[in-house]
Amino acid sequence: MNAQTEIESLREQLHRLAHAYYVLDAPTVPDSEYDRLFQRLEALENEHPELQSKDSPTQRVGGGLLNAFSQVKHTVPMLSIRTETDTESSGAKSFDARIRKELKLGEADSPIEYVAELKFDGLAMSLRYEDGVLVQAATRGDGETGEDVTHNIRTIYQIPLKLTALPSTSLFDDPLPPVVEVRGEVYMRRDSFEQLNERQRAKIAAGQKGEKTFVNPRNAAAGAVRQLDSKIAADRPLSFFAYSVAQGLPASVTTHSQTLTQLKSWGFPVSSDARVCQGAEALVQFHADMAAKRDSLPFDIDGVVYKVNSLASQAQLGFVSREPRWAVAHKYPAQEQMTTVLAIDVQVGRTGKLTPVAKLAPVFVGGVTVTNATLHNEDEARRKDVRVGDTVIVRRAGDVIPEVVSVVLEKRMQGAQIFSIPTHCPVCGSVAVREPGETDTRCTGGLICGAQRKQAIEHFAHKRAVYIDGLGEKLIEQMVDAGIIKSLPDLYKLGLANIVALERMAEKSALNVIAAIEKSKHTTLPRFLFGLGIRHVGESTAKAFAKHFGNIDTIMDAGLEHLQNVPDVGPVVAKSLRDFFDAPYNREVVEQLRACGLTWEEGAGTPIAPQLLVGKTFVLTGTLPTLGRDEAKEMIEAAGGKVTGSVSKKTDYVVAGTEAGSKLDKARELGVAVLDEDGLRGLCIP
Repeated sequence: MNAQTEIESLREQLHRLAHAYYVLDAPTVPDSEYDRLFQRLEALENEHPELQSKDSPTQRVGGGLLNAFSQVKHTVPMLSIRTETDTESSGAKSFDARIRKELKLGEADSPIEYVAELKFDGLAMSLRYEDGVLVQAATRGDGETGEDVTHNIRTIYQIPLKLTALPSTSLFDDPLPPVVEVRGEVYMRRDSFEQLNERQRAKIAAGQKGEKTFVNPRNAAAGAVRQLDSKIAADRPLSFFAYSVAQGLPASVTTHSQTLTQLKSWGFPVSSDARVCQGAEALVQFHADMAAKRDSLPFDIDGVVYKVNSLASQAQLGFVSREPRWAVAHKYPAQEQMTTVLAIDVQVGRTGKLTPVAKLAPVFVGGVTVTNATLHNEDEARRKDVRVGDTVIVRRAGDVIPEVVSVVLEKRMQGAQIFSIPTHCPVCGSVAVREPGETDTRCTGGLICGAQRKQAIEHFAHKRAVYIDGLGEKLIEQMVDAGIIKSLPDLYKLGLANIVALERMAEKSALNVIAAIEKSKHTTLPRFLFGLGIRHVGESTAKAFAKHFGNIDTIMDAGLEHLQNVPDVGPVVAKSLRDFFDAPYNREVVEQLRACGLTWEEGAGTPIAPQLLVGKTFVLTGTLPTLGRDEAKEMIEAAGGKVTGSVSKKTDYVVAGTEAGSKLDKARELGVAVLDEDGLRGLCIP
């Protein structure tokens, strides 16, 4: 047998044995035999490097260290699933009722068929295969762009490096597609998590520096996936469940349950707890069954997921706000525990918000040890009447910030003091004010406040914003405390001597920071806008503003009416952005940053129509010659007008086309002006 033939044979054997061991949990040979075959393959590949291949089992071993993660644009966006707010069984019934309504089904129609699955508490992952070979693995990121973590995902033995051939059955007789993109969850089993922490404790006891134990399996799994050194990921026992196919699903697959079968036929592990359910009552039963089974599962879940089984029905239902209508996550009631309030501190956020935080005696709840819980604001703290020394019930679910649910009054000590929000900022001493109609108290110090300055810079440097790699919380704190940074532009005026003078900063580390700052000068308009930390302007809103206006100057000069023409932007967000750029200091910061060399690609954006129809209300009826109903509405709204569905005395114009009905009669009865399409265009276009 020549080397190539033997290598191919060994790879096939090892893939088959690994699948039996890691996916089916049914090993067919002793570990020693697997090791012998693996070592033989490794030796042959070393002797014949020209025969090495990405799909070889030897490629699972951790390799070299990466400098940074590269970005991956998802071919198919990784959308999130809407969460059912009702955690009781009625939540399943509500979902079924919504689906039946969307599909226009009556009581006499048959129950809808669903697939119910576990909601794994891990890290979503997208796996891309070309010609059956794994070529890329990417995190969800912001849903559109994730991070390339292929080097770490290769270390997970449950993930096939090469897809198995499709079985010849009546259901799956399609050839293997040239491109297959699989979605699933990377997680860590509870027993693996405990073993990992045991090893970590042994390292700490041996005096190894920089080692720590992990808080929960999800954090340990997420941290392993995002290691630049795949040897670290290989040392952490990760697992995987596949649950959908984003690209390359064979045409013969017509249901989600068949999709899961297809995934298994390709060699992926699929949870055995997935169940086909007929109607709402079956979903309720699944929710109850998994709740009872939850603590005995070998991994963490925080709920279940319901999906309409028919792929044709899924396509009919479509999406809303980038979430599928045909699926929902049904979580379980949040986990709660009792503990004691040791103190109530006040934290100052980057926008100046003063937030009371209860310092707690450590308590394990929701999968982590909790020592802090938010009280949100003064009204909430007063409503719950939380005092130092109180015994309280703390709740935490998933990644939600822990909160105090209630006080156990019968355990209250005499003389416990009622909490009051301070009248001055605890950081800078500036006056703290609460505007009429607001629930939050805010520091008026702005960037003279150390807390706001530090967090504003940290936000600006965040990986989702302008991103300055290596500029973390502790380093920013040192820079601000040392007085070398007082505003965002100061970041781009730093010299090597400034940074080297800081505690624990060697010249090499300082040079890395300088290089990262220089690299950050080349950014994008959405990242820059988000990085400014404007209240209410998150990532998606920043993207919407950038897409609509095209450049920063137009955004800074846009009026409230223009800002509200941006999709999903209401008066609160528009006013917040307008107030921000009305402050001369903020405009000066933008100009200074541009003067420091920050650049981004700008475009023309969406032309801003003159606001000729502000305060005018329109009703559309009938069929217009060239404009569709949505086009006419967009034209009116772009000019500042409002479109309603019914005619009243407050209606300014009715736009009527052919086959106009009762709305036209109502307009004539009330004396409302009636326009045709040309009349509408004349109003909207000067």
